Formats: sequence, structure tokens, C-alpha cells
Amino acid sequence: MRRRVYDAERHVHFVTFSCYRRRKLLDHPQAKRIVLGTLHAQLRRLEGKCVGFVLMPEHLHVLLWFPESGRLSECLKQWKRTSSYRIGNLLKEKLTAYASTTDASAPVWQPRYYDFNIFSPRKLAEKLRYMHTNPVRRGLVAASCDWRWSSARFYEQGRSVGIPIWRIAEE
Repeated sequence: MRRRVYDAERHVHFVTFSCYRRRKLLDHPQAKRIVLGTLHAQLRRLEGKCVGFVLMPEHLHVLLWFPESGRLSECLKQWKRTSSYRIGNLLKEKLTAYASTTDASAPVWQPRYYDFNIFSPRKLAEKLRYMHTNPVRRGLVAASCDWRWSSARFYEQGRSVGIPIWRIAEE
């Protein structure tokens, strides 16, 4: 059965995808910078908005919105393709010790992604809370805003988080 993505209603999308076989390829700060930089470039190109995100060592969650239908799949395809290429180069050129412990021919990302349409402000707040507390639940930090690789600092302290965050209530 073919998986369906519902991208015609201009909803916010809660998206999750993982590193191939849950490898911790996002442990290194440079790999996380690649992922955020690539996302930022795709959002600019497609006029999309990031409502929130969290990057974990082996997966990520992001809340995205696009002004036109059909852009979610295009964004994720290019985001994963470009970041995969750049992370692969990072492993080969700078993180050779880590690269030697893993299969260099394996892909960076799992082939698919999980998408959940957000229909209400209550569900949006729930997903933001879930994302932001992920590093706390995993024992990586004591407080959500201590995790550098999420939008929690923006929401809790008004601080920059590497990419523009769009508060839906502001528009």
C-alpha cells in the first residue's frame, strides 16, 4: 500500500525522519549545522516557514508550513538529498575516526519520513512541547532551552536558534 501525504490544505506539518538504522550521525555539531543550513536554504527557496524543530543524535522533528500545496515533499526530498551529500563529505573528510566505525556506503537518512498534519492550535502546542522536551527525556540536558539544537530557546527566551522561526499567531 502506498503511503499518502496530505499536502493540499496548507496545514502545518509535523515531520520526523531518522538517520539510516538510527546511526548517531547528528552527534557532531557540524552535522547539525549542515542539516539546519540546508533546511534554511530550502525554506527560502520554497517560501516555507519553520514553526519549530529539534535535532537529536539520530533523528529530527520539525514543524513546517508552506504557502502552496505540494511543496512539503519537494522540500524534504531536496533537504535530505543535499544534507546527505554534505554529511557524507563531512564524514569522509573531517570525521574519519567516526566514519571508520560505520558503513561508509550506507545512506545518511532512512528513505521515508513521517508526516502528521496539524489542524489546531492545541495540537501545535502539544507537538512543540513534545519536540522541545525530547532532549530532556533522553537525559541530554536538564531543561529544554539548554539544548542548542532546537527551537526551545526561541520560544522560552526569545533567542536566535540558527534559522528563522515563525510563530503562527504573529501572522
